[in-house]
Amino acid sequence: MILHADLDSFYASVEQRDDPALRGRPVLVGGGVVLAASYEAKAFGVRTPMALGRARALCPHAVIVPPRMAAYAAASRAVFEVFRDTTPLVEPLSIDEAFLDVEGLRRIRGTPEEIARALRAEVRARTGLPITVGVAPTKFLAKVASGAGKPDGLLIVPPGRELEFLHPLPVEKLWGVGPVTAAKLRERQIHTVGHVARIGEAALIAMLGGNAGRHLHALAHNHDPRRVETGRRRGSIGAQCALGRSGSRGFPEVEAVLGALVDRVTQRMRRAHRAGRTITLRLRFGDFSRATRSRSLLKATMQTGAVLRTAVDLLREAWPLIGERGLTLVGVAVSNLDGDGAVQMELPFEPPRADGLDAAVDRVRDRFGSGALRRAAMIGREISPSVPILPD
Repeated sequence: MILHADLDSFYASVEQRDDPALRGRPVLVGGGVVLAASYEAKAFGVRTPMALGRARALCPHAVIVPPRMAAYAAASRAVFEVFRDTTPLVEPLSIDEAFLDVEGLRRIRGTPEEIARALRAEVRARTGLPITVGVAPTKFLAKVASGAGKPDGLLIVPPGRELEFLHPLPVEKLWGVGPVTAAKLRERQIHTVGHVARIGEAALIAMLGGNAGRHLHALAHNHDPRRVETGRRRGSIGAQCALGRSGSRGFPEVEAVLGALVDRVTQRMRRAHRAGRTITLRLRFGDFSRATRSRSLLKATMQTGAVLRTAVDLLREAWPLIGERGLTLVGVAVSNLDGDGAVQMELPFEPPRADGLDAAVDRVRDRFGSGALRRAAMIGREISPSVPILPD
């Protein structure tokens, strides 16, 4: 049996915990966009990432608070201490959710249900935060159960009753079913997971393609053999910034924001001793559709200059499309990461000057804060604060 533990409206819950005046009131955390909304605000239709202006229109009496990323990171560390005190088999998914394998703890900790109840009580006692736990025989079903059990709940799917719980759910509950795939299924009168399960695998493959068809056929029958994995390193390192919908922006302005994002990404890469080969530019347009542009380098790097040059080239190539459709978000990610930061040296065997510059910039920011040293193009401009992330 596997637990999926998921904190409820994490940022907003931390704010309500730390300020008693906010408890029971609709709370929005964010600046230009909503980063988190309390359940009192969600009752009015507020969702993330929604523009703050629209959220205010839906919930005029909401209390808006700026994000405090350091507080959220500290709360996450405290919660994960509770997770690891419960079982050594913890697989983090993000700073506010994780899978826990508790099957081997029956003799010393009790049944999975008893462990889940104790976990919820311990998180509340030690951190003051509400958490929802789903319990099921597979990772997929445990995550679905925690979603159905929110907020601040516990939902258990007993062995032998998995399909009874799963099949009435809408198709969107299947991992990998987004708006486009859901629309294709609903056009064929496939509305629930049970409908998907009654379709043969070959028919799903013909409808959605090989990988997607096989994937959905397996999940609809609750076939998910994945185990809880510990110690897995991230496959990419990235950052993004919402730009809002306030008119068109020139290339220099977007390039400046992209440069600040690359600074964040490459500093994280150097701290983790991870070099990467593939640079991906992420774009969200005015109609909220998305696109990515990628390029792979000949050799892995963690140099800010090398990553930035490639990212700017990708932005320049995509600029005609951006001019047509507008831009509301830009992001950059580096993938194809190596395991230990090994970088191929070139003749002559001398450290590149760029490495020394990056190291000096990192030391200044580590000692005096990330805002102590910034690009001239970003003077007078601000980007959204860096979101807390799990350790690499």
